[in-house]
Formats: sequence, structure tokens, C-alpha cells
Amino acid sequence: MKKNLLMILSGFLFLISFTSCEKDEVKSEFLGGTAPKLTASTDVVAMSYDNADNVGVSLNWTNPEYQFNSGISSQNVTYLVEFDLQGANFTSPNRKQLSLDGDLGKKVLVKELNDYMLNQMELQVGTSYNLEVRVTASIDDKFSKLVSNVIPLQATPYAIPPKVTPPATGTLWMVGDATPNGWDNPLKPEFKDIQAFTKVSETIYEITIDLPGGGGYKLIQEDGVWGTQYHMLAGGTWESGDIELKDSDPQFPGPPSAGKYKITVDFQRGKFFASKL
Repeated sequence: MKKNLLMILSGFLFLISFTSCEKDEVKSEFLGGTAPKLTASTDVVAMSYDNADNVGVSLNWTNPEYQFNSGISSQNVTYLVEFDLQGANFTSPNRKQLSLDGDLGKKVLVKELNDYMLNQMELQVGTSYNLEVRVTASIDDKFSKLVSNVIPLQATPYAIPPKVTPPATGTLWMVGDATPNGWDNPLKPEFKDIQAFTKVSETIYEITIDLPGGGGYKLIQEDGVWGTQYHMLAGGTWESGDIELKDSDPQFPGPPSAGKYKITVDFQRGKFFASKL
């Protein structure tokens, strides 16, 4: 008799638990929401170094009011703000993306938009561009994302001081065991011209050179002087990374295999790029 009572009680508790789970599942049913409505304070941003700290454009959007069958969601909404060139349909690899939690607006400073255009989107100084902006709302990867309307924005990026000071000498060499010269500094006479960069502009230097593969190198602006060298910041690879004007490590890693390579140093953006030809 006691055993039967225990079995009945266990079954009753299971039924209560199952019913509770069903209710929880019902409560989590997602019903959808409304795409955010995006507006901007202007469609033409006045861009100049003198007003860099001013607000260039104020973006505002509506709450998507995500709904569950239990009511309006109380979860934080994440908003992805995207800037891209007109006609690119937000597919450009260099489009600017900003992730904001819960905010229903973003005041974009002139210097911020200028940075987006020059350093992320890699656009040219002094050229007027037609951009497009949109906002995508989401609360969870499981639920559908809601995309706003697209608004136009016109802006002309302006020149800013380089992120890394270019060589005062106007000259640049690579030195290290990733190069034919090795770590000798001053460079051996037979390698001085081979390992010299070409000055393409005030902020761009390039070199095409045969490298043995492996090893590492530094960039020097004065033959025989380490104190004014450039090195790679942590996190870079042999193909690309950020640079710094400092007598320090880490070095630039050499490419993994022998071959002819092109190396570009962009002092405006503070970056370098290497590719096999």
C-alpha cells in the first residue's frame, strides 16, 4: 500500500513538473517585432579639421518592441549601425559597423565619421562620397533580425595628422634575418639599395624584394641607427598589422616561404601590408 502511494505521488509530481515546463515553453514563444525607423539630423555632414569635435550627425531609431506571447520583451536589444557606400548594399568588406546595446541613438562626431571613412572604409581625402546608413536590431541569434530603412549621408573626409610619424629623413630600409642583408646595421653596401623602400607619397612607402622566408625584420629610417626604428605592435602577422615608432619589439615576422614580396607601409593609418607576388 505504501509503495502504491509513493508511485502515485511520484506520478503527480511529474505531471506538475511537465505542466510547468509546458507553461514555460508557451511563455517563450516569440511573436516578432517592428523594424526600427531610422532618422538623421542631416543628410550632408560638414566635415573639417576645425570642427572635428562637433557632432556631425545625430542618428535616432525606434524600439522594435519585440513581442513574446507573454508581452513585450524586457531583454536588452542590440543595434548594429552600418555605414557603407551608396549602392554597395552593405556588403563591402570595409563597411563600418558599430554595435550598441540598448541605445536608441548615436551622436557621430565629425572626427569619428572622418575616421570611419579614412581608416575603416579606406576612402580618399577631399573626395565627396554618398554613403548609406542602416540599423539592424536583434535580441538573440535564435530570433529574426529586424532591419531599418536606409538613409543617405553625404560627407567629404579631410586630412588628419598621420597616426605614426613618417620618416623625417624621407628614407626607409628593412633590416633583419628575414632579408638578404641579415641584422647588420649599417647595411652591407651590396644590399643598401635592394632593401630601400620607395617613397610613394608623404605617408606611403613601398618595396618589392626577394625574401628567403622565415625570420623577422625591423624598419629603420637612418642607416646604422636603431633608435628611430619602426616595429610591429603585438597582434600583427607577416601579412599585416599596426606599427609604432619605437626602439622596441616585437619585430615584423618574415613571410613563411621564399619568394618575391611587396611590402607597403601606410603611416597615415599606422599599418603595414605584405603580399607575395
